[in-house]
Amino acid sequence: MNLNIGIRAHDIVNTTLEDLVQKLREKSIHSIQLALLKSVKEVSLTNENFNVGLARKVGRLFDQNQIDIIVLGCYINMIHPDADERKKALDFFKTHIRYASDFKAATVASETGGVYPEIQFTRDNYTEEAYQEVLKSMKELVGEAEKFGVIMTVEGGINHPIYSPEMMERLLNDVDSNNLQVILDPVNYLYPEDTSIKAQHEVIEQAFERFGDRITVIHAKDFKVKEGALEIVPVGTGDMDYAYLIDKISQTKPWIPILLEETQEPHIGKSIEFLNQLNYE
Repeated sequence: MNLNIGIRAHDIVNTTLEDLVQKLREKSIHSIQLALLKSVKEVSLTNENFNVGLARKVGRLFDQNQIDIIVLGCYINMIHPDADERKKALDFFKTHIRYASDFKAATVASETGGVYPEIQFTRDNYTEEAYQEVLKSMKELVGEAEKFGVIMTVEGGINHPIYSPEMMERLLNDVDSNNLQVILDPVNYLYPEDTSIKAQHEVIEQAFERFGDRITVIHAKDFKVKEGALEIVPVGTGDMDYAYLIDKISQTKPWIPILLEETQEPHIGKSIEFLNQLNYE
């Protein structure tokens, strides 16, 4: 059977929502991550102009075209160092939670942010103080998700305080809510100085051992190491051992949504074909 492969909607250039839906249908894509600020071109969305009519219009459009909004993306810096900016970010995420059912979204997702205004790699994120700030914000957001019966998904990586599978497991245990689930992107946990097959396998195995039952979505991206940094490339053209990951998924997570990340045209079709072929090998 084919894998359940989708994309981030904003990796397709669109002029309107109808245009986006048409392009998704042409590619037979039925699962997406929808970042409203990046894909809804008709209006400039703010906390103030969210409303049930807008949410239902968007949700109905995708639903009628058999396209699942797997992830309603609202990637914020939930530990922004400026208190006012942090509150704005948390409130914006809460708005996504409140309207998630009207959008017919399966989950609402974010990363955990960082100690500086702009997300970047810094070991200043790896302190106990940074983790406690994440935990505080996460409990606030998950509390809102529980009120509305919404699944919140969180994505970790080395640019954030949740920089390892071990830290993700700690966060899940400390929040202690089934309304918090995980988006797993193995590449996010790789350091440029060690992207070996061994390191990749360790990340994947650690994630599935520590919180495999909480992995709800897989993000798929690929990379090459150039001049000491990870350069993102279309899935299937880099050094990620996708044969290993797909085998793991096939054994443990049938039909889990696998969303291509930062794979754009003209590569989307080839990347989907690449992953599906691995599933049959």
